[in-house]
Amino acid sequence: MNQVTRATVRPVRAEEWREARELRLTALRDPAAPIAFLETYERAVAEPDSFWQGRTEAAAAGTRVRQFVAEGPDGTWSGTVAVLVEEAGEDAFGGTVQRRQAHLVGVFVRPEHRGSGVIDALFEAAVAWAWSDADVARVRLYVHEDNTRAESVYRRCGFRRSGQTVPARGTAAKAEREMVLDRAH
Repeated sequence: MNQVTRATVRPVRAEEWREARELRLTALRDPAAPIAFLETYERAVAEPDSFWQGRTEAAAAGTRVRQFVAEGPDGTWSGTVAVLVEEAGEDAFGGTVQRRQAHLVGVFVRPEHRGSGVIDALFEAAVAWAWSDADVARVRLYVHEDNTRAESVYRRCGFRRSGQTVPARGTAAKAEREMVLDRAH
């Protein structure tokens, strides 16, 4: 477990679905949510408990998806990131994945914890988990072209633009930029 400014980064546990739900709903109310997430608050809040239980259980199992949380000494979660393992073939955006890779999604740090090192520790844990699979060649994420704050954080964490884009949800006039981190050999 990584220690971060009085927080511990660890995988989510299956029974923590209520906490996972609360943090996700908080993220979806963030001012950047419309360009940061593919999901809306209205859709997420309407999901039944069974949805959140299943989602958290899958993220805790850690085979094809793993969610990490930053937890303070008082038990409050300050941030999260999930890692999806993508096999070669078609990806979630309709493109083609050439090789096994990891995809970071659901990146969120509560505003009061931004700048404290939480995102660095979350990414360190997520990337380490991805690299624990010897067949994962790279880690990627997408960032909306207008989300410059997030892009600068991702660059600081070692990600670079790949040159690939997909149309942003809701408008083809905007793009989601793929950023990648290749495995060091």
